[in-house]
Amino acid sequence: MTTTIEHYINGSIVPGNSGNSSAVFNPATGKESARVALASPEEVNTAVAAANAAFPAWSSTTPLNRARVMFKFKDLIEQNREKFQELITAEHGKVLSDAGGEVTRGLEVIEFACGIPHLLKGEHSRNVGGGVDSWSEMQPLGVVVGITPFNFPVMVPMWMFPVAVACGNTFVLKPSERDPSPGLLIAELFKQAGLPDGVFNVINGDKTAVDALLSHDDVKAVSFVGSTPVAEYIYAKASEHGKRVQALGGAKNHMLIMPDADLDQAVDALMGAAYGSAGERCMAISVAVCVGDEVADQLIEKLTPKVQNLKVAPGTEPEAEMGPLVTAQHLEKVTGYVALGIEEGASLIVDGRNHQVPGHEAGYFMGGCLFDNVSKDMGIYKDEIFGPVLCVVRVPSFDAGCELINDHEYGNGTTIFTRDGDSARQFTHSIQVGMVGVNVPIPVPMAFHSFGGWKRSLFGPLHVHGPDGVRFYTRMKTMTSRWPTGIRKGSDFSMPIMK
Repeated sequence: MTTTIEHYINGSIVPGNSGNSSAVFNPATGKESARVALASPEEVNTAVAAANAAFPAWSSTTPLNRARVMFKFKDLIEQNREKFQELITAEHGKVLSDAGGEVTRGLEVIEFACGIPHLLKGEHSRNVGGGVDSWSEMQPLGVVVGITPFNFPVMVPMWMFPVAVACGNTFVLKPSERDPSPGLLIAELFKQAGLPDGVFNVINGDKTAVDALLSHDDVKAVSFVGSTPVAEYIYAKASEHGKRVQALGGAKNHMLIMPDADLDQAVDALMGAAYGSAGERCMAISVAVCVGDEVADQLIEKLTPKVQNLKVAPGTEPEAEMGPLVTAQHLEKVTGYVALGIEEGASLIVDGRNHQVPGHEAGYFMGGCLFDNVSKDMGIYKDEIFGPVLCVVRVPSFDAGCELINDHEYGNGTTIFTRDGDSARQFTHSIQVGMVGVNVPIPVPMAFHSFGGWKRSLFGPLHVHGPDGVRFYTRMKTMTSRWPTGIRKGSDFSMPIMK
């Protein structure tokens, strides 16, 4: 009998009653492993109502006591790390070690949120005028929503809800219907940590559930991570309904490789950054920009055998370096881009299509693909492929490489490999990208900094987690106070000033 993955509302698993569900597959076998309930607008209303009812008491809970729940929750996540890894690999397909890294990066945000008593300290100015003091405090918003993608079913929700809940908000998570199980385990562990019922809820669903959340009067803010077209839709729709929005979209991340770079280091970095998690990362490096033909030729020579020898296998196998893609439809999309690249005139150096894994012929497997002589007018350069496809672009100079990167519509992440401090300094200062690395493959900031791109990689002014996360999930109130001194001066109709 097929297992049905339900919702989590007001501290309990709640069976779906919409009559709609969709299949959850094991990408390594291609077989249906479960079905996930798809919420109706009425079920969304129930979840939001539970969160709204829980808000007054939770927002009044002291930040210290909210932090104590977070500390217990952190311990429970660590104790259940292997269980999370297994769930992620079973429904997403990434290798177990990569799944473990995802859990670690999520834990770092919980650790950051444990410092909420400090993070919520406001500002105070005494005697801004005669006998007048001013101070500010950050107050929670109310019910907030997280809509998260398939590629990081643990880490991306943890970019959002630990900070939101620690700030005193209540939360409704709408995870991807591709890999929904980790969200329910998170909810169960949160309850074990002492989180009151209704503070954290999980609604599984598709666009029907998303639209119901975006238009709900009691939802005050929406966080989203996904593709740019959907991010743009989320931003417009939620903003139209008066909500605060941070919507992180797509990416086309470049690595600029200078003639003085350590090529072996760059190659090793590219292998992990381009092909890790089968390229299904918003911070994957999908374009290697080589300054000069000599650099490009050497890079291709060093990369080719490594890409050809990638160990592609089910994520549960210890030797696996890359697992399957998430769905049959996504596999078809990525292989379609490879065919497009050939048609556009790029040189396909390594063709990973039609990769077969013995015993798993129905799985969604694909080997690594490597293109050379890619130009900026090609679809494989312009579009986010979100698969194990690396494009090599040749440019004549550092300035040409920077211009190429700055001209792209996405501005999520980028990195430069060089031994020259001046080049690195110019690059980090002038490049029009939100997250920048120097000799690091994937410039993802730690949890106490904020994550977010520029241009069409982010809609909304604030990034996720770190200081921006606290700002996003709170609003500032400033008070100005004077206590009576026994002196009355009468009414004053001029603009108030402090003396």
